[in-house]
Amino acid sequence: MQNSDGRSKTAVKVTTNGMIFNIFLTLFKFIAGITGHSSAMIADAVHSFSDFITDIVVIFGLKAAGKPADHNHHYGHGKIETLCAAFVGIVLFIIGFEILQSGMSKILFVAGGGNLEQPGAIALIAAVVSILTKEGLYRYTLSAGRSIKSDAMIANAWHHRSDAFSSVGTMIGIGGAMILGGRWVILDPLAAVILSYFIFKVAFEISYANINELTEAAPDIDIVDEISHIIVSTEGVRDFHKLKARKIGSNIATDVHIQVDKDLSLIEAHNICTEVENRLRAKFGMDSILYIHCEPDM
Repeated sequence: MQNSDGRSKTAVKVTTNGMIFNIFLTLFKFIAGITGHSSAMIADAVHSFSDFITDIVVIFGLKAAGKPADHNHHYGHGKIETLCAAFVGIVLFIIGFEILQSGMSKILFVAGGGNLEQPGAIALIAAVVSILTKEGLYRYTLSAGRSIKSDAMIANAWHHRSDAFSSVGTMIGIGGAMILGGRWVILDPLAAVILSYFIFKVAFEISYANINELTEAAPDIDIVDEISHIIVSTEGVRDFHKLKARKIGSNIATDVHIQVDKDLSLIEAHNICTEVENRLRAKFGMDSILYIHCEPDM
């Protein structure tokens, strides 16, 4: 894993590149939605605008999270990254609700006898461009997020993909409305309503995971089991107890009491603790926060 400075630079570079694409894509989709008379495309443009906003939040959060510990933040600033990831999830909830509300109002309008204007070809073209661009940004951001183990970047990658999903539905709705015409124009807002479900699903997954982390929840059971295995398999460790673990941004924080032979010297016992630390850092990163208390095995 990269050091904190390199990790922050990579994250900011990748997120900034995504933000530039989002600016141009948002403008294009707004123009296409208005000139092409497509409510689904306008909703899609709003979604892309939310990507731009969350890009700014993620860049701020990653820069702040990369700062070293200081006299006010003894454990570093990693929780800021988690907070930003949770914010991305909450924004997705809001966007999903707005798309659902807008689509339902138009469906009810048509059901009540109203007529919607048939969308134009420019809206369909914008949907195709959006799908290709946002899927590319999803893969680019997800790959970088996983390589530096950034929850905020991974959340932002899924925000990109939710926009791609939204554009798929928009394309189907606009295409169906253009081909069938007449009352089938309702397919345009119907597509927006259906895709709000996918946005809600991703929003819940992102928000739940990161809010859970903010409340000091333990890491996944697989991570806890791996920590336990590393400790107990270290030469000189006879047993351990009082294991506590949590995440601070991309780092693992662990507090544990290990038991060693009571006849060992202080230096020998200390060396065993150091070996446990080294093995945990090799697995979970050099910035892991580790507190290992050594006790005699009675």
